[in-house]
Amino acid sequence: MAEPQSNARLRADAGAPRSGVIHVRTRLTADFTVISNALAQRRGSAVTVGVAAYILSLPDGSPVSIAALCEHFTEGEILISRALRELEAGGYLERRRERLSTGQIRTRTYFYDVPGDTPNPDGPPEPPKPRRPRKQPAPATAVPPASATVQETVQPPVQAEAETPVPLADADPRAVAVLAALRRVDPRLVLSAQEAAHLAPAVTRWLATGLLPTQITDHLTARLPGQFLTRPVGILGYRLKETPLPLPAPATSAEPPVRPAVVPMRNCDGCDRGFRTAEPGRCRDCRGRDQLRAAG
Repeated sequence: MAEPQSNARLRADAGAPRSGVIHVRTRLTADFTVISNALAQRRGSAVTVGVAAYILSLPDGSPVSIAALCEHFTEGEILISRALRELEAGGYLERRRERLSTGQIRTRTYFYDVPGDTPNPDGPPEPPKPRRPRKQPAPATAVPPASATVQETVQPPVQAEAETPVPLADADPRAVAVLAALRRVDPRLVLSAQEAAHLAPAVTRWLATGLLPTQITDHLTARLPGQFLTRPVGILGYRLKETPLPLPAPATSAEPPVRPAVVPMRNCDGCDRGFRTAEPGRCRDCRGRDQLRAAG
């Protein structure tokens, strides 16, 4: 008797999954960046993850300011600054202000592979610390190693002064009126009395250059993000940092304008109809009839 035959496969394929992504791995030996899964799989904005991956791929000393990142990415300064704030709140990005022996202030930017980690060049690497947000980093007294530095800028010496809130009664009423009217264009632009008093001096400077309140309103409300992560006073204050150029003065002539002479009204000597003429006499119709009579 012949043995029974079957078309069924002896075993199922256990290699490729039936759905989802299939990775095609390539062993890289140069031009690659190591990034943790916690950062690559971070929930939230894709711009934040992209900015973090780009900063990790840069060599030490590369500029990572908002202007430098905007030249590389197609996103605007609002999305880039929001991504940097999220990375700083998550503990990946840190900015330290250090005072040199010359009295100058130097700002250094650090980017961590693991949030909360600190450079340890003398000993073995420590295990990564749990993630914790860095709200107010302590000022460093010693200069960190150059391997951890991403950006270094030198600023003139400044004196830290506590900002005293300006009373709303002392603010320019025209500037306060411009700020209070912003909610009519965008209902999200609601400011408190202290926030309006804080922004009023910048609006006063804009008005002093000759700009109209409608022009300032159009500038402050144009191309706003779809969702605010902070109070609107932060976005408005950022847009009011730059003082616009004053409007050019209108061209004035030394000679007074010449007004055309007005011909007086007179009555026609023939038909008593009113018409404009420099000398008394007959109107055009009466002169035409006189010419016809003389010709006939």
